[in-house]
Amino acid sequence: MPRSNRPRNAKRGGDDDNDDGFERLTTGWRTVEHRRNGDWNVQPISALQATKEYVCPGCSQTIIPGTAHLVAWRADGVLGDGADLAARRHWHSHCWRIGF
Repeated sequence: MPRSNRPRNAKRGGDDDNDDGFERLTTGWRTVEHRRNGDWNVQPISALQATKEYVCPGCSQTIIPGTAHLVAWRADGVLGDGADLAARRHWHSHCWRIGF
């Protein structure tokens, strides 16, 4: 009998459009940090996970693919979790640490 190369635990019937959704971003090593301007959800992104180019709002420099960094979004926004998540920003770890 020929071997099947299909993964046995693969999802069927696809919710694949929601890969960057709220569930994925709120799981993992996310923490809540308290800053002078409110509470922020902060999630580290490893170098292997960093596949796109972003502009850091702290220094206005490019975060190149393959660079570990942080993603931050409001934890106490008034418009709800969906709006806060849509307004998330990618920061250099150092820029986030020195504050804004």
